[in-house]
Amino acid sequence: MTHCEVEILLVEDNPADVELTLLTLRQSRLANTIHVARDGAEALDFLFSRGAYADRGLPAPKVILLDLKLPKIDGLEVLRAVRHDERTALIPVVLLTSSKEQRDIVSGYQLGVNSYIQKPVDFDQFQQTIRQLGLYWLIVNQVAG
Repeated sequence: MTHCEVEILLVEDNPADVELTLLTLRQSRLANTIHVARDGAEALDFLFSRGAYADRGLPAPKVILLDLKLPKIDGLEVLRAVRHDERTALIPVVLLTSSKEQRDIVSGYQLGVNSYIQKPVDFDQFQQTIRQLGLYWLIVNQVAG
């Protein structure tokens, strides 16, 4: 791991969505350092400097892009853990998911998500959504701390 600040933690298990998200963010020059966690357990290990990331000791990411349907630990459980720890409670979290189930939306907001976005199926719309997310959360939005 390099010793630079991680701007985005992308928590996504779908390789195609990971590839397209990374490509879009890099082409748009919106994020220099993106860490990908492929399941909820890896995301929590990264955020709390546990397991393979025990020596990380770097600042928290500027934003977390979090899928709901993840292996090992689902996105809502990751969100719950993030919000219940003072070290991570103020990190903006965007649920970026294919689910449009009302119960998922309500649960996400009840647990303190900052934004809930359904992933567009269309390639161009997906890229545009990722560009807008990056622009807003990394450039326009002011973070606490």
